[in-house]
Amino acid sequence: MQQLIRAFDQGHILLDLDAHDFSSIFHQVVEHLVERELIDPDLAPAVEESLKAREEQVSTAIGHAVAVPHAYLDGIPEHLVLFVRLAHPTNLGAPDGVPTRFLFFLLGSPGAAETHLDTLAQVARLMSDDEFRYEMGEARSSKDLLGALDHFIARTHREPQLPHEEVSEGLAYTGEFAGGLRRDLARRLPHYVDDFRDGLHAKCVASTLFLFFACLAPAVTFGGVMAVQTDGQIGAVEMIVASAICGVTYALISGQPLIILGGTGPLLVFTAILYRLCADQGLLFLPSYAWVGLWSAGFLIILAVTDASFLMRYFTRFTDEIFAALISVIFIYEAIKSLVHIFEDLDVKQHHDTALLSLLLALGTFYIAMSLSRFRNSGYLRPRFREFLSDFGPAIALAAMTAVSVWLHEVYLDVLPAPDVFGTTSGREWSVDIFAAPLWVRFAAAGPALLVTVLVFLDQNITARIVNSPDHDLQKGEAYHLDLAVVGVLMAVCSMFGLPWLVAATVRSLNHLRSLATVEEVISPQGETRDKVIHVRENRVTGFAIHLMIGFSLLLLPLLKTIPMAVLYGLFLFMGVVSMSGNQFFERLSLWVKDPALYPITHYIRRVPLRTVHYFTLVQLACLGVLWVVKSSAIGILFPVFIALLVPVRFLSDRIFSPAHLAILDAESEPSDEETHWGG
Repeated sequence: MQQLIRAFDQGHILLDLDAHDFSSIFHQVVEHLVERELIDPDLAPAVEESLKAREEQVSTAIGHAVAVPHAYLDGIPEHLVLFVRLAHPTNLGAPDGVPTRFLFFLLGSPGAAETHLDTLAQVARLMSDDEFRYEMGEARSSKDLLGALDHFIARTHREPQLPHEEVSEGLAYTGEFAGGLRRDLARRLPHYVDDFRDGLHAKCVASTLFLFFACLAPAVTFGGVMAVQTDGQIGAVEMIVASAICGVTYALISGQPLIILGGTGPLLVFTAILYRLCADQGLLFLPSYAWVGLWSAGFLIILAVTDASFLMRYFTRFTDEIFAALISVIFIYEAIKSLVHIFEDLDVKQHHDTALLSLLLALGTFYIAMSLSRFRNSGYLRPRFREFLSDFGPAIALAAMTAVSVWLHEVYLDVLPAPDVFGTTSGREWSVDIFAAPLWVRFAAAGPALLVTVLVFLDQNITARIVNSPDHDLQKGEAYHLDLAVVGVLMAVCSMFGLPWLVAATVRSLNHLRSLATVEEVISPQGETRDKVIHVRENRVTGFAIHLMIGFSLLLLPLLKTIPMAVLYGLFLFMGVVSMSGNQFFERLSLWVKDPALYPITHYIRRVPLRTVHYFTLVQLACLGVLWVVKSSAIGILFPVFIALLVPVRFLSDRIFSPAHLAILDAESEPSDEETHWGG
C-alpha cells in the first residue's frame, strides 16, 4: 500500500489517456515517463518493447476493469508505480470480459519484481471494491486518488462483525427508550452536509426530471380515484399538496432520503372503506378520518421509540422479493389495463384513432425510455453523451411523445387530469374540525387505526429494506426508526388538514435509487451482460427538488394538462419493468422457460439442486398470487396482515427445504467472491 500512496503523492498519474489498445497506451505512457524524467530517454524504446513482449505472452488485464502491465530492466529506478486512467474503457482481454479503464504500471530493475508482488496484491484487492473503483473513476487529481485510498482503508478497517451476525446495524434492538432512533441520528447526522453537496451533479438533474413526472402522475391518478371514492372530500389537489409538503419535509429530515413517499393502493382501499363506513353510520368523514390518522400516527411514533423496526430482521430476501414483485406487477398491470380500457370505452369522442394513437404513444414512451436507459453500454457516441442520454432517457421519452401528441392534435386524447384552479376538491376549508366527531368515535377510531398502523409499518420498512439492500452498496447508513417516526409525524399533519396519508412507495423509491446509480457492465461466460450497481449518489437534493416541483406544478396546471395520459401509462410500464431488474425471484422464474443447458452459472444454481430452486420459486409465486387475490378482493383491508404472514410462511419452509439450501437461496446478498451472470 505504501508504494501506491507514494506514487499518488508524487503525482505519478496520467488521467484520461486517449488510447484504445495496448500499443498506443504503452507508447504514450513511455513518452509521459520520459517527459517527467522518470526514465532515461535512451531507455524508452527498450521499456516499450518489454511491455509489449510481456503482453504478447498473456494479457495483464486481470479483471474488474484493471490491468497491471510491468517491465523490469536495468536502468529503471526501483519500485516505480504509475497509475493510468483511460478516457474510454477498452477491451484488453480481461478474463471477466469487462472493458479495462485503469492501469497500474509496475516498473523497476530486475530485482524489483518480488517487491512489486505486494503492490500487485494490493491493486487486486483495491479494485475489487466497487466504491473504490467508482472514486478512482471520478478522481481529478492526486489528492482525490489519495482520498479514495483513505476511504477504502476507513471502510475496510471497521470493526468486523462476527461470522454468525447477520442483522444489519439499523435493525439492532437496543432495549433503550428511543435507542434505535438516537443511533439512527448519530449514524446519519455526520453525512447531512454531504447529502446536499453530493446532490450537485448532472445525474441528479436527470433523476429530478424523471421522478417529477413519475411521482406527479400517480399523485394525480390516485387523487382522482380517491375523489370518486370519497365523494370529492379528498382529491387530486389534496394529493398533490400532501406529496409536495410531505416529500420536501421527508427529504430534509428523514434518515434515508432516497425513499419516495406517495399514495399506495392499500391505503386508497382503506380510505374508501372508511368513507363507506362513515356514510353508513351517518358520521362526518373527515373528522373521523382525522382521528384514525392521529391514532395511527401515535402508534407509529410509539413503534419508532420502542425499536419495533427490529422486527424487520425476520423479513428476509424471500419476503422482500415477493413484496417488490407485487408492486412491480401492479404498475405493469395498471398501465396495461388503462390502455385496454381505452379500446373498450370507445364512443363518439374517443374513436379508434384515439385508441391506436394512445397505444403508440405508450409503447413509444416505453421503448425510448428503455432503449436510452441501456444506451450507456452502447458503442455509439462518446461516454459523456451516452451517460447523458441514459440518465435523461425517461424525461426525453416523455417530452418526445408529448410533442408527437401535440403535432397530431386532431386526434382526441385523454390528458393529465390536473385541476383547473388551486383549492380543495370540494371547496371545503383546509383545516379539519376534529372535535366535530362524536366522543365515542374519537376512541373507537383506535380500532381501524391499528390496521392502518400495521400497513404503514410494513410498507415503510419493507421498502426501506429493499432500498438499503446490500446489492445497492449504500454507504451512509440505515435509519428505519427515524424514518418511521417522520412518517408518523407527517401522517398526523395530513390527518389534521384532510390530506391523504403517504408512505414509502416501493417502485418510485427503487426508480429514484437506480436513476442515481453508477453501474458497471458485468459479462457472463455465456456472453450475457447485466448492469451492476457500483455507486449510488446518496443525496437530499433530488427528493427535495422533485417534491418542490410537484408543489409548483399547481401554478402550471395548463401546461401539465397537455401531457397525454397514454404517455404516463408508458412511463408506468417502464417503471414497473425496470423495477423488476435485480429481483432474483423474476430471474429464477425465467428458468422455467429456459433451456437447462443454458442456465446461467449463479451461486445458487451451482450449490442447490435445480428441483429445490424451482420449488422455492413456486412457493414465492403462490404467496404472490395470494397477495394479489387479497388486494383485489372485498377483504383488501386485511392486506397488511397477509404481508405479515409471509414471515411464518418463510419459517415453515425450513421444514420443506434444507437449512443449507435456504441459506443460499434466501441470502441477504450475493456472495462477495463472485458475480451473478444474468443477462440484461
